[in-house]
Amino acid sequence: MVASVCSLSVYNLPKMRIMRGIIMNYFPIQKSFSFLTVMTASLALVALTSVAVKADDKPAIEVITHAGAGGGTDVNSRMMMLRSRRTLKQDMVVVNKRGGGGALAMNYFMTRPADGNTIMTFTVGHAITMGKGKTKLKVEDMAPIARGTNDPQILMVNCKTSPYKTPEDFVAGMKNGDKLMFGGTQSGTIDHITVFLWAKRLGVPMPTYIPFKGGGELATQLVAGSVDVGTLNLSEAAAPVEAGDICPLVILGNAGMAPIPNAKTAKSMGIDLVLSTTRGFVTHAGVDPARRDELEKGLMKAMKHSLYQAYLKNSGLDETSPLASGAWGEQIKSMVGEFGPALEEMGLK
Repeated sequence: MVASVCSLSVYNLPKMRIMRGIIMNYFPIQKSFSFLTVMTASLALVALTSVAVKADDKPAIEVITHAGAGGGTDVNSRMMMLRSRRTLKQDMVVVNKRGGGGALAMNYFMTRPADGNTIMTFTVGHAITMGKGKTKLKVEDMAPIARGTNDPQILMVNCKTSPYKTPEDFVAGMKNGDKLMFGGTQSGTIDHITVFLWAKRLGVPMPTYIPFKGGGELATQLVAGSVDVGTLNLSEAAAPVEAGDICPLVILGNAGMAPIPNAKTAKSMGIDLVLSTTRGFVTHAGVDPARRDELEKGLMKAMKHSLYQAYLKNSGLDETSPLASGAWGEQIKSMVGEFGPALEEMGLK
């Protein structure tokens, strides 16, 4: 059944409709996902609940996530697993350990043997929890395998009402003391930290920060004029950006983004700040290097497959999201190292 499912094209929606009713009973995808993303993720579930791919009676690899079924991290883990089970010739199972902003997942990870059969999905949320000191897990306890998704933080404004028409105008306005209200998702999150670090890099006081429940609500309130600047990912604001209601100005990434050519990276303007909403995979530092290499090659090959690439595309991401262990490890170190001091200064540690 795995082979038959994997042979389906995610673009062949008419043939998939007959599967949708059955699949949705297994996979409670979040409402914010596009239909195509739902179907892509659903295919992953069907494949993962099919006959296991095994070789030489290898034990199943545990993939530990801190998300419930259908959450973004859970979906990402399952999409990685869809082809990795084949490339590694080994069964894989999801282990959901919810709670504590990833602390329970990290604590469980620490109890597993360093035999190369445990993978944890590591996110920006885990990095924040580590920065707060809410887990005993340290960066040096983990061996990075590969990054799965990378969604740069982007500072956006209302196209019609904002006085800032260019990234340069925006930066100049803040440096000149313009009083702005920034919006983000909740307090103590990557959005909250982004606003704090952005202001710090510019040498200005922390702006007023308004927390919202999610990116969709934030985008709506930015269009409505409730805040001056939204700290968003492109995937969260794709529709209003395409409609010309929201204008992305500053990308906190290493490179520009094709869908928003008028936005500039902070780095290109001399502001050293790179922050992303990201998900990737790690194992134990004590795992044999040969096994780590095997895991990395298997996951990277799996994420180059057309199904995973379609999942990225329909999540507003591109082929640059998957990243090998070296650069992914440096990103983990950077996040944890940056967040700890920032959270302390913000009084959240």
